[in-house]
Amino acid sequence: QVQLVESGGDLVQPGGSLRLSCAASGTIFSISVMYWYRQAPGKERELVAIIDRAGGTDYADSVKGRFTISRDNAKNTMYLQMNSLKPEDTAVYYCMALIAPYHDLREHDYWGQGTQVTVSS
Repeated sequence: QVQLVESGGDLVQPGGSLRLSCAASGTIFSISVMYWYRQAPGKERELVAIIDRAGGTDYADSVKGRFTISRDNAKNTMYLQMNSLKPEDTAVYYCMALIAPYHDLREHDYWGQGTQVTVSS
């Protein structure tokens, strides 16, 4: 079985910083692309950032220059460093990854349970 677990969400003041983590565990053969999504109350889930296995990245326009996605392939872990946080960044943040488990070696998408980020004074 494969699991993704996010951590690091918290209440932070505008202008503050947070670092989210997403750890993949289980019988993992390989992880290709990893994603951060977020969903604010009453809104659709939106893509925040993407990182491939080689470290290539892309970001939503709303977070460019403020958020940095990274990963540690040896630890099967992805991070999202969030700086200059704004109230509109308030959302549940989810990680998703394309993972090939050992039992079938084909990629499937796996989601974490989400971690709450609240930006408020």
